[in-house]
Formats: sequence, C-alpha cells, structure tokens
Amino acid sequence: MNTLIRAVRPWGQALSDVLITDGKITGVEPHDPARAAATGDVTVVEGRGRLLVPSFSDVHVHLDSTRIGLPFREHTGGPGVWTMMMNDRQNWRNAEVPLQERVNNTLGRMIARGTTRVRSYAQIDVDCRLERFDAVMAAKEQFKGQADVDIIAFPQAGLLLEDGTVPLMDQALKAGANVMGGIDPCSLDRDPARHLDIVFGLAEKYQVPIDIHLHEPGELGVFSTDLVIERTRALGMQGKVTMSHAYQLGSVSEATTRRLIEDFAELDISMASVAPGSAGVAGQLPIPLLAEAGVRMGLGEDGQRDYWSPYGNTDMLDRTWQLAFTHGFRKDELIEHCLAIATVGGASILDPSATRLKGTAHRPGVEVGDPAELLLLDGETVASAVMDRGTDRTVIHRGKVVAEQLELV
Repeated sequence: MNTLIRAVRPWGQALSDVLITDGKITGVEPHDPARAAATGDVTVVEGRGRLLVPSFSDVHVHLDSTRIGLPFREHTGGPGVWTMMMNDRQNWRNAEVPLQERVNNTLGRMIARGTTRVRSYAQIDVDCRLERFDAVMAAKEQFKGQADVDIIAFPQAGLLLEDGTVPLMDQALKAGANVMGGIDPCSLDRDPARHLDIVFGLAEKYQVPIDIHLHEPGELGVFSTDLVIERTRALGMQGKVTMSHAYQLGSVSEATTRRLIEDFAELDISMASVAPGSAGVAGQLPIPLLAEAGVRMGLGEDGQRDYWSPYGNTDMLDRTWQLAFTHGFRKDELIEHCLAIATVGGASILDPSATRLKGTAHRPGVEVGDPAELLLLDGETVASAVMDRGTDRTVIHRGKVVAEQLELV
C-alpha cells in the first residue's frame, strides 16, 4: 500500500511531500503543488501545511482503571499506595458501564488523539485475578489495526503481601503479558531483595522486559534503584529495564544524580515519566542531562480520571504540555524535546532497536526508513503546537489513516 502525504512540515521544517510504502517512509521531497493526486494504488492525504511529527507513544498508562467518558465522581482515595489501591479495589467493579467498555472507549480515544503505541499496566492481584488483564488483552485485539499495545503484568498490591499473587503473575505472562512489572520493593512489600528476585526471575523465565513502578522517596528510592541496577548488570538485562515514575532519584545529591545517570546510560535502563506536579518535579533526574547521556526516556498519562486521580484525558499532547510546564521549560528546543520524548522517546522504550534521541535538539521519526507512525497537527511551530494543543489532527498507523479530527476512521 502506498500513501502520499502532501504539503506537510516535518518537525516544523520546509513544506514537503512524504511517500509511505508498506508502512515505512520511503521518500521526503520538497512540496510540489503539481505532484500527482491519487491514482492507482496511491492514497493521498492532504497535509494542508500542517506539522508532521511522529505519533505519540504512551508508555505508562493504566487502561484497566479508567473512568474516561463516565460521570465525574468525587475523589475518595487517601494517602499512600496501599490506601489508594484499596479505594480502587472497593470501587472499580461498580462503575456505570462494564470494564471492557471502559477500556475500549479509553484506548479508542487515545488513538483518535494521536497515540498509536501504548504500554499499559494490567493490575493483577488476588481480588481481580486476571479479570483486568483480560480486559486490556481484549482491547489490544480490538484495536490491533489501529495501535500497537504492550501489556505489563502489574502487581499493584505488591508481590508478597497477599498469598497467591505470584502464581497469578506467572499465569498472566503465560497468557500473553509481554512486560513484567514491579512496584516499590521497600515501602510496599518491605522485602526488596525477594521482590526484585521474583520480578527478574519471571522476566528471565518468559524472556520479557521489566518495568519498575517506583514511588519511593529520596535515599529509599535510590536504594531500591541500586538493587535494580545490580540485578540488571548481573543478569545481563541491559536494554530491558524501565524505571517508571522514579521522581525522587535526583533529590539526594549532585553526585548521586550523576552516578545514577551514568549507570542508566551504561546499562541502557530507560525512564518513563508521567510529568508529575508539585514536589515530584524538584527531585527528578534532569531531562537535559538524561538526554545528553543518551538515556531513553518516554512519557505516559498514568491513570485517567480513575479511582486514583481525577486527572488525565487520553490526550498525550496535553501531557506533553504538562511535561514542559512542570519543568519550567521556555526555550523552543526544550519544549520540542518534550514532544520528542512523548513520541520517539517512548517508541525507543517499546523497541530498544528503534531510533533513539541523541540530545535535546534531535528530531527523528519522520525520515526515510522510519516507520509510518505519524501525526499531522495544526500549529505555527512545534512549540506553539504544544502550547495551543489544536484539534486539527490526522493519525497514521503503519502508513494508514486511522483517525481524523479526533474521531476514529
């Protein structure tokens, strides 16, 4: 299948025509107004002078806890992961529509707004067992022609606090989960060595990557991270580990910050942010230093108007703005870098062989040879598009238009 995108500006540069063949970009030429319209097997997409950027990669989302599209409800959660998890446990079955409908609706809205690559958590515990995992798996199948979805087997309630959790994790990985999750090895399970031995052991058994959900503060978070680093090095799992959240790793000292970034670069450990606000920002590892070191970094929306938080709206462009805003970025280069993180940065987490960001000025993803995972977006410049967050969008997955004007095709 051949597709011609006429009159677009790749990353805000000169007006161009982009040819796509069999899901890959095969030509980027200066725009020619006389270039042939649709003939034979060529489908023409009119760019109308819009920006052309890679489509979004949401690498940290909880599709299984969403309330997107449902009536707004009062937030009933309390402080701490366990309290919030129990609040979710008490409420998730009682929503106005069935879980599968909620998951499908949320994923569909994400795709319509420009996300074609997703890594979703699927909560597994003795309460829900595999019910929430099954819902995310079904949504993955439902939208397989419009987005690629990875699923994290996620022990939200820890691995050790409730008997039977570990066998359920094993079942989920056997049933198709393709990432092994972990969470707060010290503060939740209170046995970090055992927790991480289970996480790395199951990842080795099923030959899947790892995603560690880390909320732990300061020195405690660094301690858990050092245990992850130790196991990544000892087991030869370079390029297969992601630290999610981890928003206090830069709060201890400059020397610790430098050392962690160096270790992450050496072992190819990636970072996934959800652009946290308030105290989370000050303690994060600095984005420019991570980029300079070549550490892979992606962005995600986390929970979306769920039982944990009223925030989130399925639009990764909004979350890109939040990443730039919470870091106080004003220069165009850094604002554009946030969009690069939200698109190709996340893509390199999902596929470590994909093109990686080489610094805050690097703008890959729309060149010959790149996969045709693309978003046409209105805006004067890339930075202005992040600020204005327009709705004139065309979403392309594997060279095919899958959404127009925030509606699935």
